[in-house]
Amino acid sequence: MDPRGNTLRLTAVSALVVLTLTGFSTGRGHGGSSGDGGGGGGCSSSGQNHDSSSSGGGSHRDYDDDDDHDSSGSGGSASSSELDASVELVDCASEETPYATVEVTNQNAADGVFTVTVRFEDATGAEVVTRSQDVAVPGSETVPIRVNVGDGEDVTRIAECDPGMYAPVAR
Repeated sequence: MDPRGNTLRLTAVSALVVLTLTGFSTGRGHGGSSGDGGGGGGCSSSGQNHDSSSSGGGSHRDYDDDDDHDSSGSGGSASSSELDASVELVDCASEETPYATVEVTNQNAADGVFTVTVRFEDATGAEVVTRSQDVAVPGSETVPIRVNVGDGEDVTRIAECDPGMYAPVAR
């Protein structure tokens, strides 16, 4: 028997076992698209799902700790799983009303503070001014707010208001 072939085979099997036990995987886990920072492979993190079914056998043991799924809102800090608020334009600015009215809907169960941004545009679509405002919205509620064009801006130039679809969590 060739001792070099056995050594190579033993090394390959050992590497596979080490990779399986340390959490490296191909496409399993939570991935990084949800914004929680968890990656597809690598060493242990709270954003991965470590179960022995990915190694091809054994009993299922789930080591996914839920510390990154806190939505209690305690302490006033935003959780990584907190969703942005949705924003809908109700009325654009005019000479009579120099502000845009938008409705901000908190998609979380907990109260939150969100940054609403409205871009005021002229008839050609060029920006006249962009204004941002923080707004507190109770959990699962919708709140109407006014975003002022601001002093010194020619309100008669404004033809369109674009609030964007979402308001991020204020930081």
